[in-house]
Formats: sequence, C-alpha cells, structure tokens
Amino acid sequence: MRQILISFMFTLMAPAVALSGDVPRSSPPLSRLHTIDARDPNGLRELFRYNGDSLHLVSAHRGGPSKGLPENCIATFEHTLRQTFAIMEIDPRYTKDRAIVVHHDPTIERTTTGKGRVADLTLQELKELRLRDPEGNVTECRIPTLDEVLEWAQGKTILVLDQKDVPVEARLKKIEEHHAEAYAMLIVYNFKEARKCYELNKNVMMEVMIPNREKVNEFDRTGVPWSNVIAFVGHTMPADMELLRMIHAKKTCCMVGTSRNLDRELAADPSGSRAVEQAYRGLLGRGADVIETDLPGEVGKLLYHDSPVPASRSKFLRE
Repeated sequence: MRQILISFMFTLMAPAVALSGDVPRSSPPLSRLHTIDARDPNGLRELFRYNGDSLHLVSAHRGGPSKGLPENCIATFEHTLRQTFAIMEIDPRYTKDRAIVVHHDPTIERTTTGKGRVADLTLQELKELRLRDPEGNVTECRIPTLDEVLEWAQGKTILVLDQKDVPVEARLKKIEEHHAEAYAMLIVYNFKEARKCYELNKNVMMEVMIPNREKVNEFDRTGVPWSNVIAFVGHTMPADMELLRMIHAKKTCCMVGTSRNLDRELAADPSGSRAVEQAYRGLLGRGADVIETDLPGEVGKLLYHDSPVPASRSKFLRE
C-alpha cells in the first residue's frame, strides 16, 4: 500500500516537475504546422499533376515575411506553415568563401544589421549579423545557409530555389547532396536551362516561365516532360484563357503571382473585403492552381479555410 501511495504521489507531481524545466509555465503551446510531404520524387510529380482538384496551397514569396519575421528565414517559414499550406520560394546566393546562403538582395543593408555585398563577405561574417523584418526592426534571426534550410524542410514543405547568382548545376548539386528531390525544385529562366536540369537529374522538378501559347509549343520541343514542371504564367493573370487550358491539357499546373497587384490591395485592407477575396478566388476560377504571394498566411486562409483538402492531395497535406 505504501508503494502504491508513493507512486500515486509521484504521478501527481510529474506535471509540475515537467513545467519547471526548459519550458516556462506561461509559454503557449505552438500550433501545428500545415505540412507538405511528397515522400519521393514520384510523389512530388503526383502532387503537382493537374487533375482538376484544388492544390490547396500557396507559394510563399521569400517565405512570407511580416512584422517581426524577416524574409528568407526559417522562423518565418514556420510561421507561414502554422497558418496555411505553402511552398517556400527562396533565394540562394554565394558568399565570398563560396558558401551558399539564403538572401534576396545582392547587398545586405535593407535586410540585416550589416553593410556591403553578400559576395564580398564570408559566411562567418554574415552569420554575425541579425536580420531585419520588413519594417526595418532588428530581430534575433540570422541569415540561414541553403544547407540549413534544406535540412529543415524535409517532411514540412516544398522549397522553390530561385537562381540569383547560383547556377542550375550548383543548386542541383545541393539538392542531390541532401537527397531532396522530393521536396526541393528549381526556378529556371529559359528552356535551355530546363533541358540542362533534366539531363543532369530527371527527378528534379522545375518552375518554368510559360507566358503564352508560343512558349507552350516551344517547350514541347525541348523534350522535357511536362510532368517535371509547374508553369509560371505571369505576375498578372493572362488575358488568353486558352493558354491555361493548353497547359492543363498537358496535366501541368499553372502558377500566377499577386505580389505586384492584389497583395497590395489586401495589405491595405487586412480584414479582406469581399471584393478582394473575390479577386483572389477569381484567379482560381480562371485556371490558376498556385498563387505566388507576399501574404501567404492571409491568402491561404482567404482561399482555403472553409474547404477540406481534396482527397487526391490528402496523402501529401497534413495539419
């Protein structure tokens, strides 16, 4: 009986002991991430294959920075994923000592506590700096390396690696080093680069600019399978709706950007007026499958908060 009583008292005390450790009593529990996990390269191609169902995600331009959360930063990526399903468009750049960091501008004044060009500073020098949020406020965040972001992303989201000053071969090598073909893809700016990427690694997906019907026919001639690409059709919705129908006929999804237009309206009206909501939904109705946005949390909620993940995507998307 005495042993039973001691065990019972220990059980009652356990929560208090746990709370007295590294996690303070006042810390709120972190909400779960909206994770995207394609599992393997075939799964990634299946996830982005056009089948008429909603993809149920947005593309977070530079990760979706906001007050207190800098662009191209892991803390910001996680904040975005707590709000909605999102893939992360990020910006690799070379340092002076040929490390690859994730940073948009060629210079660091706008986004960090330092001065100068990324290419003129070593990784150690860049790691000593702190990142600023979009309002210029200094945060505790540091510039991440591409390696750090690739290690973090597995099982959480899909990375979309822009080019900046890092060519296709180098970005592809990083993906291969991390065996990240299931959760990282490349932005390529011409069909020659798309062909080169496919020849080097047939498992890597790409985001390719295809803004008109002529480019659809030209891409056909590259020999790159349409299953390996998402088509970026522009920063505004093309007036030619036949373009999106042609791309969908290839079983390929279409992406359109809103950072230069609708996002500005939504930022000016954070509550999301009915007119702004209808404008975003109108993009989906006219054939856009992915919206690349500076406001991924807001846009994701606006578009998808009241609808379930389609069955064809449910094995890849979890919350």
